[in-house]
Amino acid sequence: MRRLLLAVSLSAGLASGAFAQNAEIEANIAAQIQAFKAGDFVTAFTFASPNIQNFFGTPENFGAMVRNGYPMVWRPADVRFLELREVAGALWQKVMITDSNGQVHVLDYQMVQQENGWKINGVQLLGNSDPAA
Repeated sequence: MRRLLLAVSLSAGLASGAFAQNAEIEANIAAQIQAFKAGDFVTAFTFASPNIQNFFGTPENFGAMVRNGYPMVWRPADVRFLELREVAGALWQKVMITDSNGQVHVLDYQMVQQENGWKINGVQLLGNSDPAA
């Protein structure tokens, strides 16, 4: 009986840690999207990993890339978080975004943990979906 209780306690502890991690990752992505919606490139840039920040150099360059390459992130009508999963040692958060035209896009956000929390280390467009399917 003690082993069963210990196993249940450990499982609950691991699940609550994973839930907290998931909640923090979702909150960071959502906050970046809100910053984009507000046209606040400086704040949006703070959610990017150091690798992304070094690559783009400035919040303005980063914002221009998002506006031109990821317009669904720039001005989404709806954002829904799907599963968080580990792939080859990296955490990926799948996000379904509906753009202002009603088109559904599925994106994968690679997340990396830094001293000051989770950061976005890249985004890939997985494809478009038909919401009626």
